Amino acid sequence: MHKDETHQHMHGYGIYLLVWMGLLTLTGVTVAVAGINFGALTIATALIIASIKSYLVLTIFMHLRIEQRVFRIFLVVALFFFIISIVLLFADYSFLIKS
Repeated sequence: MHKDETHQHMHGYGIYLLVWMGLLTLTGVTVAVAGINFGALTIATALIIASIKSYLVLTIFMHLRIEQRVFRIFLVVALFFFIISIVLLFADYSFLIKS
């Protein structure tokens, strides 16, 4: 990538500060939700908040939007296998609870 191409895709400090404050806010929401009993939705709520935070980090701080297509494909494959692992983990966990 040439110097002028990277300059076009960089975000200003204002965006970084807004995303950072959003991440701090979502972390506070995560801590607040941890103290509230939503029953079966407690884990799902925490995972949704964590997914939003990871999306923000990947797209803004790691500049995923401007990466080459091959890198994005590798990331999608890794996320696919991660999701399969999580689904299998919770399927096994729910089976152990019912036994």
